[in-house]
Amino acid sequence: MTQALLATAVPVAFDLHEHSWHGRLESLLGQGQAAGADLVEVFIERTDNLGVLAEQDTITNVSPAFGMGAGIRVFLGQRDGFVSTNDLSDAGLLAALDQALAMLGLQRSVPRLSHFDGLPALRDFAGEKRDWLQQSPSLAETTAALLRGTDQLNRHGQHLQSRRGSYARNWQAVLVAASDGTFAHDIRLHQTLGLNLLAADGDHRASVGRRYGTTDRPDDLRQWDAEAAALDLCQSAGRMLYADYVEAGQFPVVLANRFGGVIFHEACGHLLETTQLERGTTPFADQVEQPIAHGAVTAIDEGLTAGAFGSIAMDDEGMASQRTVLIENGVLKRFLSDRAGEVRTGHPRTGSGRRQSHAFAAASRMRNTYIAAGPHSPEELIASIDHGLYCKAMGGGSVGPTGQFNFAVEEGYRIENGQLSSPVKGATLIGEAKEVMPRISMCADDLELAAGFCGSVSGSVFVTVGQPHIKVDSITVGGR
Repeated sequence: MTQALLATAVPVAFDLHEHSWHGRLESLLGQGQAAGADLVEVFIERTDNLGVLAEQDTITNVSPAFGMGAGIRVFLGQRDGFVSTNDLSDAGLLAALDQALAMLGLQRSVPRLSHFDGLPALRDFAGEKRDWLQQSPSLAETTAALLRGTDQLNRHGQHLQSRRGSYARNWQAVLVAASDGTFAHDIRLHQTLGLNLLAADGDHRASVGRRYGTTDRPDDLRQWDAEAAALDLCQSAGRMLYADYVEAGQFPVVLANRFGGVIFHEACGHLLETTQLERGTTPFADQVEQPIAHGAVTAIDEGLTAGAFGSIAMDDEGMASQRTVLIENGVLKRFLSDRAGEVRTGHPRTGSGRRQSHAFAAASRMRNTYIAAGPHSPEELIASIDHGLYCKAMGGGSVGPTGQFNFAVEEGYRIENGQLSSPVKGATLIGEAKEVMPRISMCADDLELAAGFCGSVSGSVFVTVGQPHIKVDSITVGGR
C-alpha cells in the first residue's frame, strides 16, 4: 500500500476478477483518503458488445465494440469530483485520482490523517456467469434470426414499405471498490431484439414496432418465436393502416399492460429519483408519507425479477439490489437514492446507483419500475367507460423536467358503451404527473413487464417498464 507500488507501471489484467486488483485498488483508495477525501470510489469495467441490423432481406450493419476503463469519484462533504480514464495502469489510475482530488482542492502531496481500514474480501456476484459471453448466440445465429424475422414480416404483412430487425448484445464485467469497504464484482448480459415495419397504401400510413429484451439469459435469442412476433406486428399494422383519426378531447382512457407503463416511468418515476431532489425539479419533494396518487395505485422499483431487462445483482456502486416500494396505496413511501443522493438529500441508498459506463458517474436511476396489479379484470375497466379511448400500444413521447408529458398512441381503439369499437390513430396523451396520478382509479390483475432504455444524467441504462391494464378517469387526448 505504498505510493511507489502504484506509481510503477504494471501489466493490466484483462480479468477483473484477478486477485491482484485487491492490492492495487486498496493502495489507490488509501492515498485518496490520505489526501483528505471523505470517500473515494473506483468503478472498473470491461465490455464486449455487438449490434446487428437487418433491412428488408439483407444484413446491412454489424457493429462489434470492445472496451475497458475506470471512473474515479471523490467525495468531500456534499461535493464530488469525477474523472474517467481508459488507462488502467497504476500510473493512469493515479493520474485520474489526482485530477478528481484537484476538483475539490485536494492533493496527495499534502497528506492528512486517513481512516481507511483497507478492503475486505471480494464480494463476488458473478457466480456462474463467467461463461455467459461464450454461451451467447454467434454472429451467424444472430443474423439468421433477424433475417427470419424480416422474412416473417414479409409473409404476414400487407402493403409493406420497409421491414427492419435489430439485435444488440451487451456484455459487461464490473469491479467496484470504495473506501467505505465496498469491494464487489459482477458480470451482466443484456440482449434485445426489435422488429419494425412501415405499411402504406395511398395516403394511409402505419408504422409499428416491438422490442423484446432480457438480462442474464444467454439462450433467449435461440428461443425467440419469430413468426409469432411478426404476426403480432403485422396484425397491429393492418388494423391501424385504415383507422380513422381520433377526435381530440378530455375523456377517460384505459392503458394496456406491458409498455403502457412507460408513462409512469417517464412522467412520475424520474420525479422519485434523488437526482430530481438535488435539482429541485420534483413536485413531490416534501410529500413522503403523503398521498400523491389514487389509493388504487401501488408502484414498485426493484432489480430482482429474474430475466427482466432492468434487473441487476448489484448496482454500479457495489450495493446489492433490492425491492423498493415507491408508492403504497397512493401514499409516497420512498425516493430512489444513490451514494450522492444519500449524501446530499439524506434519503438512504436503495441499490439504484447506475451508469451507462465508466465514463459516467453513477446517479439514482430506475431498474424494473411498475404499477402493481390490482383486483379487476381488463374487461371491467373497459366496461366502466361509456365513451373513451383504449390504448393498446404506446409509441414515443417527451417529458418535461417536472413531469409534463405527451406520448403517442401507436395502436388505439374507441370505447363505446363499455365495449371496444373501431380502431383510431393519431392520438397523443397529454398531461402532468401530479394531476394524472390521482386519476388512476382502477388497476387490473394482469401485470406484465417490457424492456426499454432510459437516458438521464448518467447515460443510457437498461430498464423495465410495466403495469397491468389501468384506467385513468380523465386525460387530455390530442388528435385531429
